[in-house]
Amino acid sequence: MDVVTEAQNRWKKIGLAVSFATMVSEDAAATHVSNLISYIETSEDPAAPILRAIQDGSDQQKFVVHLQQRITNHDKDIERMCNFHYQGFVDSVGELLKVRAYAEKLKEEVLETNESLQRSGQPVLQQANELQRARKVLLNIAATTEHLQTCLPVLQVYCKLNDQINSKRYYPALKTLEQLEHTYLPRVRRYRFCEKIAQNIPKIRNSIKEASMSDLTDFLESIRKHSDMIGEEAMIQVQKRTALETSAPPIRKHRSSKADNSLTEVDKDSLEDGFAEEEEEEEVLAQDKVDFSPVYRCLHIYTVLGEKEVFEMHYRRERTKQCKLTIIPQGRDVDRAEFYQKYFYQVVGFFVVEDHIHNTTDGLASSEYMEKLWNVALSKINETLTDKTALCTDASLLLQIKDQIVLFLRTLTSYGFNTTAISDLLVILKDQYNEILMKTWLNIFSTIFDEDNYTAISVNTKEEFEQNIKDFPFTDDALRKAPCPKELPFSQFVPRVYHQIKEFIYACHKFSLELNLTDTERDDMIRKSTNILLTRTLSGCLLALIRRHSLGLAELVQVIINTTQLENACDYLEDFISNITGTQGDNIHAARLQGAGIFRDASSEAAQEIYKRLNYKMDQFLDLSSYDWSMEDSHGKASDYILDIISFLEGSFKAFTNIPQKVAITACMSTCKHLATSLMNFLLDEGQCYISMGALRQFSLDVIQCEVFVNSEPVPGFKDGTLQMTFVELRQLLDLFIEWDWPTYLAEYNHSNRQYYRVTPQTAIILLEKMREPDKKKNLFTTFKKNERDRKKLMDTVLKQLRALTTRPAGGN
Repeated sequence: MDVVTEAQNRWKKIGLAVSFATMVSEDAAATHVSNLISYIETSEDPAAPILRAIQDGSDQQKFVVHLQQRITNHDKDIERMCNFHYQGFVDSVGELLKVRAYAEKLKEEVLETNESLQRSGQPVLQQANELQRARKVLLNIAATTEHLQTCLPVLQVYCKLNDQINSKRYYPALKTLEQLEHTYLPRVRRYRFCEKIAQNIPKIRNSIKEASMSDLTDFLESIRKHSDMIGEEAMIQVQKRTALETSAPPIRKHRSSKADNSLTEVDKDSLEDGFAEEEEEEEVLAQDKVDFSPVYRCLHIYTVLGEKEVFEMHYRRERTKQCKLTIIPQGRDVDRAEFYQKYFYQVVGFFVVEDHIHNTTDGLASSEYMEKLWNVALSKINETLTDKTALCTDASLLLQIKDQIVLFLRTLTSYGFNTTAISDLLVILKDQYNEILMKTWLNIFSTIFDEDNYTAISVNTKEEFEQNIKDFPFTDDALRKAPCPKELPFSQFVPRVYHQIKEFIYACHKFSLELNLTDTERDDMIRKSTNILLTRTLSGCLLALIRRHSLGLAELVQVIINTTQLENACDYLEDFISNITGTQGDNIHAARLQGAGIFRDASSEAAQEIYKRLNYKMDQFLDLSSYDWSMEDSHGKASDYILDIISFLEGSFKAFTNIPQKVAITACMSTCKHLATSLMNFLLDEGQCYISMGALRQFSLDVIQCEVFVNSEPVPGFKDGTLQMTFVELRQLLDLFIEWDWPTYLAEYNHSNRQYYRVTPQTAIILLEKMREPDKKKNLFTTFKKNERDRKKLMDTVLKQLRALTTRPAGGN
């Protein structure tokens, strides 16, 4: 119910509002029409818009009615006005007609006055026009002067800018351009030429950037070509500072055919003038002789332009490319020191320039960039040097290369670069240098041994004596004082070999110089190399010499004498090494040269070879023996082959006078033992089935001849009976069979002082079997003589007893 009531009240209010609005709209319409008519009467604006609005509206009739009323009202007003003013109007017209005549006369006077005034004012007017024109010109001149004074600084700065660009002073030009753009042009912006200049500023800035980059490119190209000159100068200065003495060719300052080309076009002769300075002037660093202004200018220009990083990237990229070209050696003459020298010059020159850029700029060549660039170059340099030097087979060239590498490393180290990796290459070069020296000295030693006559040196004068021992420490004072002519104990190869060992030490010492080694380290290095020479090269040559079949016994004896002399001289080699290395006292290396042992081993090897040669020669004589083992009786004298052997041994042992007594004694003992063993083998040879008593007697005569020889003491120094013991076994065996002293042998077998102590039952059985062998071949029906039957029976009895003895040991010895 409340809702319905509320709705009814709402509609009732709406109806009242509409009724009130209708009354208000009628009064408003009448007022509106009245206002429109008033507006048309008073307004000077066109009435068409108002009339159109009335036409479009719905009150046209009301408007017409009101308009008609208004017209009527105005007509009445006009009529009242005209009636009121008509008489005044008639009076005014009459007065006006009277004034007309006076007006015409006044007009004529005015015209005459005007004509007269025009005539008199014509000159004044002309002067005024001229004055006006003059003032206008003056104002124009003043304005022009003012504008020119305003524009003149701009033009002056612009001319200055062009002059700086033409003179390639790009960095000041860039500053001038910035001043022109931000200071001067804003003052005269309204002029068209200034607009043109403003439009060209980006082009000018870009041209400056391109021009500076072009100069930088020319600088980089020129510095690439002249890197070897810079590096040469740097290495010369380091060499002077360290007083480095090399065996390489002397470093000479040189200029290429293009030396007149400057590093930069701004400073055309900077590098050449720098390299032409006199020696007596104060030392100037190599990098100080180069004009780096193109780099600095370009860096400053790009910094001002806000493109410093772009420039740094470009510079590093270009220099990295140049570095890759620099670390690749040019040319193929790897067998010449100049090849490595030029390569080192190029590398040093490149990094000297980079180090200077690093120290004089802020971040252009940063530490990270330098380290990366050096590491890349270091590996390539190390690889290049390793590959190229591996082809070197000349010791003198390798020594020059070593000196150049040392100078190269010192130069780079002085500029702060880490050269440890390349320093390790020197160890490889040392080993390679030693190998080359070994091959060289192998040929030298071989030549010496081939050319030697292996005969003691004979001298006829004192000068000749001194000439032969000047390179060898000969210490025999008795021989020195002996009158000429005289004979040295050694042959020519002794002083020659000693001299060549010293030359080898000199060569090793040259390589050890300037390697930053202490005296002890250098001494140790030379000793190791010398030991390798002695133990490998010289020892091998001596061994090959000793085993030559062309050498006779006399030559081998001389080899023993020579090696003994060299062995005694080894102490002087020790002192020689200490003297050239400067080691003294506790600094002398504990390791000693192995030369004494090498020469001692060579002597021993030569002695063994002599033993073999003597034995071989005796075997040749023994092969000539022709025993008739079935002979009835001996010839009454020794066999010819035995006499030949004795004669050969006597001649050979006479040549042993100068060799060590121990060697001579050993040779003699070995020879006699070999002879005794060979003769024993003749008797016990399984191929020999029968030996007669006559053959034994002949064999005994041969052994007696050998005993006479050993009793004659062919080599002095034997103890009494020592050499004679070599034939004791043969002599006891022969005496036992020739004397047929079996009762004594059998009776004394168990005694310690038995007569036939060197004869064993086994040996006696073998020889006894050979003497009874023919009896086995006789016919059983053959009638034996009584003494033969007794002899056979005795032999059987002796054999039986001997076989019994083999089952138990003998007494005593």
